[in-house]
Amino acid sequence: MSAALRRPHGRSSGLLIRWLGAYEDETPGVEVYDNTTTILGEDSEPQPDACLIIQPECGGQMRVSEDDYLHGAPELVGEVASSTESYDLHSKKRDYERAGVREYLVIALRQQAVFRFVNQNGKFTEKRPDADGIFRSEVFPGLWLDPAALIQQDVRRLQAPLRTGLATPEHVAFAARLAAGRTAD
Repeated sequence: MSAALRRPHGRSSGLLIRWLGAYEDETPGVEVYDNTTTILGEDSEPQPDACLIIQPECGGQMRVSEDDYLHGAPELVGEVASSTESYDLHSKKRDYERAGVREYLVIALRQQAVFRFVNQNGKFTEKRPDADGIFRSEVFPGLWLDPAALIQQDVRRLQAPLRTGLATPEHVAFAARLAAGRTAD
């Protein structure tokens, strides 16, 4: 039986899924998963709060097994942490790093902070927001996050930078590249 989750966890997780879902709506070729078992290896089967993948037929690194489980590393994983903060920022982070997760977000409720890690040459490097306070995904062009808005649970402010990111030429090119990958098969 999993641990009881308080309202702030549920609300933050819901906002994370809404933010990723809005990106999925505008980016054919990606999929969002909520609390789905992800088989990273023989001894590693986490159930991330959220993940965003590039569909396998569009060049993503995950596969779906015959028994309908996700296998391999999602491109992006998001965890909401309160009582699990130390675990999410250390053991689980190392597990995701070893598996090849490309970006990792931890919404640390106790610290009221969002941590972002990018996998560079097999190691996670913590990335700070840009000068304007926005995280810009290195894997998913146009996936822009205002971490303060997420912590403050400000839905309108959370969606504004995403709308701006989705309108960039980089996002348009990425979506076209995913669509071309799908039709090339």
